[in-house]
Amino acid sequence: MTPNQYTPEEPISSIATALSPAALGIVRVSGKNCIELVSKVFSRPKALLQADGNTLVYGWIQNSASEKIDEVMLGVYKSPKSFTGEDMVEIYCHGGPAVVTAIQNLMLKSGFRQANRGEYTFRAYINGKTDLTKAEAVKEIIDSHTDVSRSHAAGRLSGELFNQIDSIKKLIIDTLAAIEVEIEYPEDEETIADTFDRADIETAITKLQNLVDSWKGEKLYQDGARVVLAGKTNAGKSSLFNAVLKEERAIVSDIEGTTRDWLESWASINGIPVRLFDTAGLRQTSDLIEAKGVELSKNLANDADLVLYLVDCTAGLCDDDKEFISHCDEPLIIVFNKADKADEIQKSKNTSDLHESLDFQEILKKTNDNQTPVVFISAKNGDGLRELFDKMAKILTSGLSTEREQAGLGSARQKEAVQEALECTKHALLSADDNYTLDAVVQDLEDALDALGEVTGDVTPDDVLGSIFANFCVGK
Repeated sequence: MTPNQYTPEEPISSIATALSPAALGIVRVSGKNCIELVSKVFSRPKALLQADGNTLVYGWIQNSASEKIDEVMLGVYKSPKSFTGEDMVEIYCHGGPAVVTAIQNLMLKSGFRQANRGEYTFRAYINGKTDLTKAEAVKEIIDSHTDVSRSHAAGRLSGELFNQIDSIKKLIIDTLAAIEVEIEYPEDEETIADTFDRADIETAITKLQNLVDSWKGEKLYQDGARVVLAGKTNAGKSSLFNAVLKEERAIVSDIEGTTRDWLESWASINGIPVRLFDTAGLRQTSDLIEAKGVELSKNLANDADLVLYLVDCTAGLCDDDKEFISHCDEPLIIVFNKADKADEIQKSKNTSDLHESLDFQEILKKTNDNQTPVVFISAKNGDGLRELFDKMAKILTSGLSTEREQAGLGSARQKEAVQEALECTKHALLSADDNYTLDAVVQDLEDALDALGEVTGDVTPDDVLGSIFANFCVGK
């Protein structure tokens, strides 16, 4: 949706819940005369028309032949105190797909148009009920995979990012005001750099830089990381996959080569969303299907954000293990599995040092930097998983700004705009230091304000709006 395609107040309708069996379903309508239109297919039209905003009305949805479709509750919202800023009705019905679809089809026959993707949130933005940072946060919350990613998005939805941008704009505006006074009422021949207080602009630069730095961390929590379980057959990759997910997703067997294709699932590692891949065991095989699985495993590992290379404690390291470890270019953790059987190894080696019994020092010599983390776990009983998760989180967040009191940037679009504002603000100080005219400094600061306006939606090209709202579901 863009302003050119938008028809103000045109009544729209859509299904706002998933089309699957559920206790409740919701059909949402908004726009001019929407309450009157719904009353024509409602068993208690007078009660609906006389209802106050933010109230519920009980009755039945029925067609033009007075045939009852479903028993419902209607949520009535009146302009401007609604999500879209327009009159709205939400029809709470039973959640069967046939029921919900029948009510939506009846709405479309009663004067409503099918809502476009994101049109409700778009109308909220157009009608001043939200800004773009909050609008984008709506979809972030819907798409969030962990409590941490949801919490970050909720911060933006509550206005934390908007308030940060607003505070930076105020610093720039105050500086512009001081410069304008100097332009209108010059008193002496001071240098350009002395005509305004640099402190506010330097503070703005610091805040803008912090926001730019926040994006990589926020992107991790939004998009997640690719974590690949690699290793030879029977190292326990599928067992670890199941242990992380806390469900039996992968088949576990003592038979080598059980996993021939890769499995994938979302998981939460210390609040970080990860796409976890269980792959086929790495070995030479004449089985064409298994060989294809091995090739896919290697390709997945080459494209991973983190590789967990599993080794069977009871078997120890072989030459293939050492070759993979020494040639892996991606971040890597060596995971010795089946540590619950360590006693057997120690007794056979006549040593109490598990590290020594597994040639631990030799492992480190075979790595590229001698800093590859090593963890001992038992996927069977869960021992060592907490240490593994901590090491995974440390690697995935290395160099990222992830701990903040306020919400960071929520999209690449926001990052690009804030980056532009940062460059313009820095250039303003350079212009002053180089003794350019005050008009040049003013232009840089005004360009910075325009860039920040794009973040919140004060200044937004139509194609940007189309890109933002096109990815929403029709019910939002």
